[in-house]
Amino acid sequence: MEDACPRKSSWPELLGVAGEVAVGVIATENPKVSVTTVKEGMMVTADFRCDRVRVWVDKYGRVKLVPHIG
Repeated sequence: MEDACPRKSSWPELLGVAGEVAVGVIATENPKVSVTTVKEGMMVTADFRCDRVRVWVDKYGRVKLVPHIG
């Protein structure tokens, strides 16, 4: 069975990196996804999407959670 979410799906190596840098790396490594930065405390929808990666950043703009498809 073909994977529902093709290509790389998580980026643990980006934990602690500047959010803007993380967005660029993810967009390069998986051009099929839409990458957005989400600031600490912001509300988002809980639906799962194979074409989306959210980069959660802290108040300093550093990645605080491992970015992954979802």
